[in-house]
Amino acid sequence: MPLHGLIELPWWGYVVVALAFTHITIAAVTIYLHRHSAHRALDLHPIPAHFFRFWLWLTTSMGTQQWTAIHRKHHARCETAEDPHSPQVLGIRKVLWEGAELYSAVKNDREMLETFGRGCPDDWIENKLYLPHQNLGIVLMLVLNVVLFGPIGFTIWAVQMIWIPFFAAGVVNGIGHYWGYRNFQCDDASTNLSPWGIIIGGEELHNNHHAHPSSARLSNKWYEFDIGWLYIRTLEIVGLAKVKKVAPQLVTGSTRTQCDQKMLEAVITHRWTVLQQFMHDIRDTCATELETLRRASPRQAVDWATVRRWLHLDKAALPEVEQARVGKALEGSAVLSTLQRMRQDLSALWSRSNATTDQLVQQLNDWCDRAERSGIDALVVFSKRLRTFQA
Repeated sequence: MPLHGLIELPWWGYVVVALAFTHITIAAVTIYLHRHSAHRALDLHPIPAHFFRFWLWLTTSMGTQQWTAIHRKHHARCETAEDPHSPQVLGIRKVLWEGAELYSAVKNDREMLETFGRGCPDDWIENKLYLPHQNLGIVLMLVLNVVLFGPIGFTIWAVQMIWIPFFAAGVVNGIGHYWGYRNFQCDDASTNLSPWGIIIGGEELHNNHHAHPSSARLSNKWYEFDIGWLYIRTLEIVGLAKVKKVAPQLVTGSTRTQCDQKMLEAVITHRWTVLQQFMHDIRDTCATELETLRRASPRQAVDWATVRRWLHLDKAALPEVEQARVGKALEGSAVLSTLQRMRQDLSALWSRSNATTDQLVQQLNDWCDRAERSGIDALVVFSKRLRTFQA
């Protein structure tokens, strides 16, 4: 006679319970830890905030300040040796399969916690229970599962223990900076894994997040779905949350003959969209030039994947071997050299903190004029598109 817990279910019922439990954990991570604590994109009422803290203690043993500090450092040091979990630095296998170990290795770094962990809970329950007894929660979760569901409860618990380390620490931090599509050309390798953010609560839309970290909504295109945003809006409707910020939407209008402050504001606000559009418009021109170089000198040829990485991350972010190959390609093609210089000059518009608004407007005017006099059709098309941007 098989042993049963307090609740007896058909086989598929246990599957539903396991998926429901893991989904609650995912929701707690994306809503509470990520969007609320790390980025202050929304305020949470104490009821859901305390529930999420308690549930995360039971299912992950992760502390609010520890997770928040690690994630903020990831944004501040993205794709560098100081990034806690960059596949561009550590390798995709390391981050994908050892994401939880990377988290554990740095979670008690006092300097990191003091620098990046400000504004997190510092109350009695955090200091007396959650932090000093982090592993007690997952033990209690195991006992609760076995009492409720019998021996199968151990399997449900095991699924819960694997879910966050693999999907959040491994998939999002690893594949989310390695493979996928990009809506925005950020200064990092972040990608969107899928336009439908359901399995990981919307965290699949990782490139969108890196473009607008303080946005409570991770979806950006009409075809993208962020289930975490659905939950946040539901909490807001019933008075348990308040959204503070969402990503701005680009507005276009009639073409300007002269750049002005509103156009400058639009370019700076939507800089990652600007770079994405720049890459889109020059892609065919780059491919044509690369094919010409390949025919002229097959040994010195640079493949499209290398140039695309240069366009994504800038030439300086490439490994030294690839930098040398790109450098030779630029020397051998006036078109590629011009495109690279124009990209750098465009990026400099939002990097010159000492320039006045009038100076930046003039620099934008000069940039558009040079683009339209370059003789490169792709630059002309892009410049005219840029002139339609409005704040």
